[in-house]
Amino acid sequence: MNFDRLQQIDSFDVLGMLGHPQRLAILQHLMATPATLSQLARLMGTYPAQIRHHLKLLEDADLVAMMSTRIVRGFVEKYYQATARAYYVNLNILPEQPKRKTILALGSHDLALELLAEHLRGNTAVPDLIALPVGSLDGLIALRQGLCQLSGCHLLDPDSGEYNRSYVRHLFPGEEMTILTLAHRQQGLLLLKGNPKQIRSLADVARPDIRFVNRKRGTGTRLWLDQTIDRLEIPKEQVQGYEQAVSTHLQVAQAVAEGKVDTGTAVLAAAQRFDLDFVPLFEERYDLVLPTRFCDDPLLDPLLDYLQTAVFRRQIASLDGYDSSQTGSQIPV
Repeated sequence: MNFDRLQQIDSFDVLGMLGHPQRLAILQHLMATPATLSQLARLMGTYPAQIRHHLKLLEDADLVAMMSTRIVRGFVEKYYQATARAYYVNLNILPEQPKRKTILALGSHDLALELLAEHLRGNTAVPDLIALPVGSLDGLIALRQGLCQLSGCHLLDPDSGEYNRSYVRHLFPGEEMTILTLAHRQQGLLLLKGNPKQIRSLADVARPDIRFVNRKRGTGTRLWLDQTIDRLEIPKEQVQGYEQAVSTHLQVAQAVAEGKVDTGTAVLAAAQRFDLDFVPLFEERYDLVLPTRFCDDPLLDPLLDYLQTAVFRRQIASLDGYDSSQTGSQIPV
């Protein structure tokens, strides 16, 4: 996804689909806050089966996506949220009127960032945080264009081996920027329990019997994968499904868990959510980037304060494959 393409979206068909009042109401609600299928059904006063039909159409149009999961009474509840595309389709499609101020984060999908959003969302006395997964690179571009207050990214510079700094310097020349570490995390290949296809390394994704799901272009995961595939001289055209891409780590995990693919690259915590096996590939640093002038903005005070707490570090450390020892640390730009 890139912002030039978003500006060129022909929204006629989408607007026609949203002529259905219930479908539009679902989208407006998911633009304001995540919700499950059952929560939407109760909100709309109807049956989950009817909501599922509308939700599927919105998913197919890339207007909503499954962003997180939670175990409730032994069942996996899937939380849906509007995607970035929903905000660009048409300015006449607006979220429900927010009851409080909102911080918008555009960038890479991350489970620790979801924990931060949940904390702020649970306290009505502070601003809400809406985090939309558009990919690391497009998140920084959105931040440069003034479309959000901060961006989350994990972009590796193969020349220096450093994360994010060279990209921030390149995209924000002459502007003082702040990079704050959210967490270090482990990424790898997700596999069905027991590893029935005996996938042992990244080279195995080129086998003719392996179906792969990728992440969208512009994401830090996709950038690492493209660079590594090239370095290992693995022909991309031999990887079945290399151009089949999803937006989040949890969508990779869901595709593997449902047997739609054999493997994909995501964080260890996503594998644990769906009871999948995991082959580690690399560790990385995930940062939050914002203009330094925003650090003194009262809107961001609750977010920046909670980022520094021991409570939040413990929450992050509870995620499999996450290291919170450097959470809140500032990275020199």
